[in-house]
Amino acid sequence: MSKETVERIQKMFSGAESPLSRTDPEFMEIIANFSQDEVIKANKLTEKEQLLCILSALLGCQGMGEFQNMLHAALNMGIDPIAIKEVIYQATAYLGIGRTYDFLTAANRIMEQHGIGLPLAAQATTKENTRFEDGLAKQVELFGEDMAKRQANSPVLRRNINRWLADNCFGDYYTRNGLNDQEREMITFCFILAQGGCENQLRGHTAGNLGVGNDKEKLYGIVEQCMPYIGYPRSLNAMNIIDEVSRAVENQ
Repeated sequence: MSKETVERIQKMFSGAESPLSRTDPEFMEIIANFSQDEVIKANKLTEKEQLLCILSALLGCQGMGEFQNMLHAALNMGIDPIAIKEVIYQATAYLGIGRTYDFLTAANRIMEQHGIGLPLAAQATTKENTRFEDGLAKQVELFGEDMAKRQANSPVLRRNINRWLADNCFGDYYTRNGLNDQEREMITFCFILAQGGCENQLRGHTAGNLGVGNDKEKLYGIVEQCMPYIGYPRSLNAMNIIDEVSRAVENQ
């Protein structure tokens, strides 16, 4: 590694002490060389995008230990704590409370270690009586008029969950401040990519990313950034889906 990369790693991981540095120094050298040097140098994402992708992927694959290391890194590199909290909040819509609760409590502990006062400033833009309409408007904005048609034309047994997708997933989360539409679709792609087994949803949010301006090249960069944390199989599957959806969009 270059001297510049070594200095960057030392700055990033200040406060994130791993016992593996003592017990498995060769392993730590391999992952540092790969994830923090080779992959970073090949990547065209901004530093903020890189770190938000990594945190989102670690939430998706439930990588608590590395999530805590990378959260120290994100804060050390100046990533806004509000943006980080928004990642965890939005993950709840895609991973469930059972898989985000412990990550939120861990994030709070680490933020307090960094001298960040909690709670952070409120970011909600909707109220109880507007969340459905505002959430549906955001769905339509990102995914088209078919989102509105689902509310009226969906099978009766799906009416509840379709409404919840509007008022909860989009109304409670996507309408919040702290991240823009491109960032929200990017992190959603990472949640779904990393948890695996959700290929249909990954197709939908690949199209959503293309729609907000995260083009095919950027999506490939997002997968490459996540790959050290989730492995090759899910990464290669995601690239196949990106190719498939991109072709379909081009042929419309």
